[in-house]
Amino acid sequence: MDMKIRPRRLRNGELLRKMVRETRVDASSLIYPMFVKEGTGIVEEIPTMPGQFRYSIDTMGEKLAALQEAGVSGVMFFGIPDHKDEVGSGAYDENGIVQKALRKAKAEFPGMYLITDVCMCEYTSHGHCGVLCGHDVNNDETLKLLAKTALSHVQAGADMVAPSDMMDGRVAAIRSELDRNGYVNVPIMSYAVKYASAFYGPFRDAAGSAPAFGDRKSYQMDYHNSREGIKEALLDVEEGADIIMVKPSMSYLDMVTKIKDAVHVPVAAYSVSGEYAMIKAGAAMGYIDEEKIICETAASAFRAGCDIYLTYYAQEIAGYIKEGKIG
Repeated sequence: MDMKIRPRRLRNGELLRKMVRETRVDASSLIYPMFVKEGTGIVEEIPTMPGQFRYSIDTMGEKLAALQEAGVSGVMFFGIPDHKDEVGSGAYDENGIVQKALRKAKAEFPGMYLITDVCMCEYTSHGHCGVLCGHDVNNDETLKLLAKTALSHVQAGADMVAPSDMMDGRVAAIRSELDRNGYVNVPIMSYAVKYASAFYGPFRDAAGSAPAFGDRKSYQMDYHNSREGIKEALLDVEEGADIIMVKPSMSYLDMVTKIKDAVHVPVAAYSVSGEYAMIKAGAAMGYIDEEKIICETAASAFRAGCDIYLTYYAQEIAGYIKEGKIG
C-alpha cells in the first residue's frame, strides 16, 4: 500500500503516545470537595457515596494531609451545620462550621489552597438556596446574604470563594462586598453554568440540603439549553468572575467546550456526586474497571477544555498521575 499518511505511526509504543498526547492532566489542576460538620471525632461515611466521608474539624486533618501528600493542593469546603433556620444564618456566622474549618486548615496546612462553596441551601431550614418570599426564592434579598457569607469566608481564611446559588447578580454583589472590605485580590470561581440535574442526588444526602418542597428549576438551568449557559458565563465574567464552572461534568462536556470558546478566563468542570456514585456502584458490581473509568472521565473533561477539575476522586487521580496511568 502506498500511504504517506499513517496515523498509527504515532501510536506505536507507550513513550511515543505520551510524547504526542494532546491532553495533559496535572494534580495541580485538581480540587477535592470536602464535607465538614459540627461535632468531634466524626469520620462518617456517606451512604450514597461509598468511600467519601463527613469530617468534624478535629478529624479533617488526616484527610487534608493525605491529599497534600498525594499532590492535591486545592480543597473546597462544604459545611453541615447543627442548626438551620429560614435565613440560613449559619452560612455567614463568624463561628460557623466553614469559618472554623478554614481557620483550622489555614493554621495547620498553610500550603493548601482553600476554596469555599457560597450558598444557602445547607443552612436553610427549607433547603432552598436563598431567602423565601412565599414559595419563591427572593433573588435580590438573597444577594445580600451571599455577599455577607463570602466576606465571612474570606475573613476566616478562604483563598477563593465559589458561589453556587445561581441567583442573578450574585457575582457582582460578592465582588463589590469583597472589594469594599479590601479583598480585591481574592478570586471568584462562579458556578455560572449549573444545571438542574438529577446527578446531584447523593450530594443532597451528604449535605442534608434537599429542598423541603418543590425543586430548584426556577434558578438552576434547564438541561436542554446551551445558549443560556453561554449567556450566564458571559454575564458572570462581566460582573467580575475570575473562573467559570460547568456543573455537572460527565453529561455536559459539550458545555465545557462551548464555554471555553466563549470566555477568556479559566474554565472548571465539577464531576458531581452522582457521577462518583455511578462509577462506585458499577465497579462494586464488577461491571466496570473503576481505575480505568476514573482516568478516562478525568481525561475527557480536560480534553473538552477544562483547566480545573473538581472531583471526589482527586486523591486517586493524583496517584494515577504519579504512576503514569494518566497525565
